[in-house]
Amino acid sequence: MSLSQKSIWLVVITLCAALFHLTAGFSWQEFISPNQTQQFLLTELRLPRMLLVALVGAALALCGVGLQALFRNPLAEPALIGVSSSAALGSVFVIVLGAELWQQVGFLQIGVGAFISAAIATAIIYALATRYGQTDVALMLLAGVALNAVAGALIQLLVSVSDDAQLRSVTFWLMGSFANVSWTEVLLMALLFLGLLIFYVRLSRALNAFALGENICLHMGFNSAALKWQVMLATALITGVAVALVGVIGFVGLIVPHIMRLLVGSQHQWLLPFSALGGALLLLLADLLAKTLLAPGELPVGLFMALLGGPFFLLMLFNQRMKRYGKG
Repeated sequence: MSLSQKSIWLVVITLCAALFHLTAGFSWQEFISPNQTQQFLLTELRLPRMLLVALVGAALALCGVGLQALFRNPLAEPALIGVSSSAALGSVFVIVLGAELWQQVGFLQIGVGAFISAAIATAIIYALATRYGQTDVALMLLAGVALNAVAGALIQLLVSVSDDAQLRSVTFWLMGSFANVSWTEVLLMALLFLGLLIFYVRLSRALNAFALGENICLHMGFNSAALKWQVMLATALITGVAVALVGVIGFVGLIVPHIMRLLVGSQHQWLLPFSALGGALLLLLADLLAKTLLAPGELPVGLFMALLGGPFFLLMLFNQRMKRYGKG
């Protein structure tokens, strides 16, 4: 199958999944000519939720591609190396203690707290795991485990001093949920995603060169130091905003780039847009299953992705072990 044929099929699959996600529970007659209640459900509840799910999935997949290019390793992912949990720590800190600093805590304060924490975590991971342009995978994963543990402990400490209202908010951030989505959040995420996509597409040649090594990247005329900081800040910004909007949702940036490399290769001018498309599709399907598996209840999407991503991560580790050591 040619690359153009793959492109067409991926677009068709994404549109079909989105349409099924949007119209689940509606007959075609109700979808074509809805009454007032059904129109409200479509335009104010289901459509903004569907769009935000797709945008967050696409953005997290792009962050995964960026981090994997930065570390030159397919195991790098915001949730796995502690970036998402650190962003959650920043959000929880603002939710619990922000009232002492500001009269009213809103999305701006929560987003800034998440961004700062995510940026610090990304810089720490890179400083610990990378030496002379090479990433120690074991050290990267151990540093991620340590950051996740520290962030989790501090979050639990903040939870222990929170009141009931704050506790409910904190629980929302930690599990990851797309409930109570507004068009304002959709617009904000759409603008950030569009900016992130343009940013990464413009850096695609530099990322291809960086994948060959920092020295080669420099010889080809790219500023590798600036590239690293740009990728880290972009990852921290998008991860922080995503966490501030919908909580912690992991493994999208691990699963999607790995699958897309098998389909379209590792050239970033192809990998980036296809990963964005795959991330939107994966999270749309995950959100649909999270809503239907326990109906009329709803499984948080973050928990569902953890259940899906954990075994996938173990499978990737097993494959890497087989490649390095063989069947013995």
